[in-house]
Amino acid sequence: MSAAIAAMITAVFGVLGTLFAPVLTSRVASRQRTAEHQVAEERRLFEERRSAYISMNRATGHFHTLLKDALHRTRDGVCTDEDRVRLEEGRRDYRDRYAEAQMIVPEVVLDASRELNVVLAGTDAALKRIDRGLSRDGETPDQLLLDLKAADPRLTALHRLMRQDLGVSD
Repeated sequence: MSAAIAAMITAVFGVLGTLFAPVLTSRVASRQRTAEHQVAEERRLFEERRSAYISMNRATGHFHTLLKDALHRTRDGVCTDEDRVRLEEGRRDYRDRYAEAQMIVPEVVLDASRELNVVLAGTDAALKRIDRGLSRDGETPDQLLLDLKAADPRLTALHRLMRQDLGVSD
């Protein structure tokens, strides 16, 4: 190979390198932006799920407490309209947080939430029947308090699943 051909090949590669450098740089930058976008999207979804868990946890605990208080007051014959309004507001808030969570949380968390919801909703319905004087056999405030207490492990399991999903370990 002559010196002229070697110089020409070197020049061609030099020109091609100069021409392709911006393309290569652009491609690398594009991949980096895509990776950064992916990380940002994962973070956004995590924060959305975390926020849903916080809201759901607060509303579930609050509704559970309101039910327990209302059952005690009903048993003691001191349940007021204000108590009933507070309970209904707590139930609605719980229902709304649950509905929001259904759109973004994993199925395993929803399953645990559904199990707890069966107890909470059933207790609420039975309490309303008692309050109206239409209780069914075995529906007493004391029995409903026992049923509600029996739901505590479900509440604990729900909390554990939410924490696990967020990567919180003990």
